Amino acid sequence: MFDKTFTIYGEPASKANSRKMVMIKGRPALIKSKKARDYVQMFEQQCPVMDVPTTDVVVEMMIYYASRRPDLDESLILDCMQCRIYKNDRQVKQKFIYWGLDKKNPRTIIRVRSCDVDKIPFYLSYDTILVKEYS
Repeated sequence: MFDKTFTIYGEPASKANSRKMVMIKGRPALIKSKKARDYVQMFEQQCPVMDVPTTDVVVEMMIYYASRRPDLDESLILDCMQCRIYKNDRQVKQKFIYWGLDKKNPRTIIRVRSCDVDKIPFYLSYDTILVKEYS
């Protein structure tokens, strides 16, 4: 059974809103913003490197932002955990992401654990939707 909890200090950049257009070899390309690149570097310095599981995982995050302005976006964090916590972010089969505000200490508390993809809440199952739809 795989279960790891750790904290990364600093405010993550939104991956969707943090692209920058540049020219590479005369062709336009999108790259991560400076804030996103800085966060990746900060994440790599703080994140533990583990025996990387190849099984499916559940990720839970409490992301504390320094202000109310940023969107809740865990995608950069999921990318950063590749090859450190799990092999590929395609292994993430369930996510529970929560937003918090801490102006003095932005951070992300992360828990990654083994996932049983068959344990889906009943109210989200396909059969439940059919029963309600045709009742």
